[in-house]
Amino acid sequence: MDAHLNADGPHLLANAERHYRGGPTVEARFEIPRPGFSVTVLFGPSGSGKTTALRLLAGLERADRGSIHFGGVPWSEAAKGLHRPPQGRDLGFLPQAYALFPHLTVAANLGYGLAPLDSRERRARVNELLALLELRDLEGRHPGELSGGQQQRVALGRALARKPALLLLDEPLSALDRPSQVRLRKELRDLLRTLDIPTVLVTHDRAEALQLGDRLVVMDQGRVCQSGDIREVFDRPTDPAVARILGVETVVRGRIEAIVGGMATLAVGSARLFAADPGGLGWEVFICIRGEDVAVERGSAASSGTTARNRLPARITALSPEGSLVRIGLDCGFPLESLVTRQACADLDLSEGDAVFATLKAAAVHLIPHD
Repeated sequence: MDAHLNADGPHLLANAERHYRGGPTVEARFEIPRPGFSVTVLFGPSGSGKTTALRLLAGLERADRGSIHFGGVPWSEAAKGLHRPPQGRDLGFLPQAYALFPHLTVAANLGYGLAPLDSRERRARVNELLALLELRDLEGRHPGELSGGQQQRVALGRALARKPALLLLDEPLSALDRPSQVRLRKELRDLLRTLDIPTVLVTHDRAEALQLGDRLVVMDQGRVCQSGDIREVFDRPTDPAVARILGVETVVRGRIEAIVGGMATLAVGSARLFAADPGGLGWEVFICIRGEDVAVERGSAASSGTTARNRLPARITALSPEGSLVRIGLDCGFPLESLVTRQACADLDLSEGDAVFATLKAAAVHLIPHD
């Protein structure tokens, strides 16, 4: 069966494990529903198993349990001893270290995996890649003569040379400086859309995941904790560990005191909060609040013109500059963090110890049941 043909069911279905003797078990457990363009992001802290899961897909690691099917074709079935090697999986793989051949030109690097083609076909494919990746003026240069972004494009081109049905990218922008990463995210997303093939991408960078991904698979300590639509997972983590991995600054325990008209009143520390009631939670909950959803104001309790349901008297416990933003630690009867611009912080003339108000909308308070 041609690997490009999809049988009934998901285009990619991975449910496999790799066991390390005396060490962790790493899961590759996720799916791509259909062929064509999509980016599935494997996300989590360093050491969470993301790269191992990607290598299981690539065939660079052998699964000890479970199976991997792509387009209706079995790539791995541990119970049957089936393990297709990487060259039998119709995929392109871009490792974190681009592994370009330093003695070969850009054109030669792009054509390295095209040995089965005759010279005319090989040259035609290299020309296609040079045009696609805007490398035509660089084809005679060597990797040491290229910028980081140019090296990244050459490495990506080499992974694409054989027109794979699946593309695997391991931290594709991590070798670049921060300004280059920011610039190239949109370029990479647009290029992947042009290629119209499913992609699985590893990153631990939240902004990169949000800008590049369609689906998100959150990993921690070798296991898949949550997966689904990227915005749904980021906005609605299902347990406190996932919330923290996703960068939610405030995760605290609280209790629902009352529910009236779809609005829950919460006791957290010595404070009261309002949140939309998602239903079916029970009374003990975890309360999750992102820093960017918390505004800081001066003035009296009666002087605000805000429509935010929650306006909490607070004291500033810390001010930590982070680039163009300032992270503000607040004591509101419970610890709360806010992220504001440097300009806003300067305009308010904020200092540690100041009495302020923290405001946030009820919709910005996400609740997780406490089991």
